[in-house]
Amino acid sequence: MDALKAEIAAVAARMVVEEGLEYGSAKRRAAKQMGLSPRSALPDNDQLEACVEDYIAVFCADTQPAELRALRATALVWMDRLAPFRPHLGGSVWHGNATRRSDIYLQLFCDDPKSAEIGLIDMGVRFEPRSVKGFQGEMVDALSVHVFCAELGEHIGLHLLVYDYDDLRGALKPDTRRRCPRGDAAAVRNLLHDPSP
Repeated sequence: MDALKAEIAAVAARMVVEEGLEYGSAKRRAAKQMGLSPRSALPDNDQLEACVEDYIAVFCADTQPAELRALRATALVWMDRLAPFRPHLGGSVWHGNATRRSDIYLQLFCDDPKSAEIGLIDMGVRFEPRSVKGFQGEMVDALSVHVFCAELGEHIGLHLLVYDYDDLRGALKPDTRRRCPRGDAAAVRNLLHDPSP
């Protein structure tokens, strides 16, 4: 990684951890804050993730493990509630580099994409629908909810990304770091019982 990308990644990592920004937004904002051109080459997500891990190890080592556990426990509650939609946890809460500023990302794999919305309505859960880029680069429906995390004593963002059931097969292929990119409820339970990587 060249020096400029390394500097952008370091600045962006602080924004991810301290402000809860998503990787893309943090990289663009870091470049702008550094006075760089919008066309500047940015670090990739693996580079930024490594810097996030370093930042947490230096500045948040005493608080982050408990915050991560609280987020994973909250995710599991919602995974159990949403079990008919085959929820899988992804993102920083799954990979272990989340803090209290991080949102929870669940991917739902549904036989009928509208069934998740209907399920939330039946549960009396208010949500905000939008479209986001999915893990294969396509646009998918996202249902955003604010949920209370009792262990943290605050509301956090829960984002439900809705995929077709057929997408589940490709969703479990290892990422560039040879990790499973998401896990089901049983895998999250295992993490809560044995949080070591």
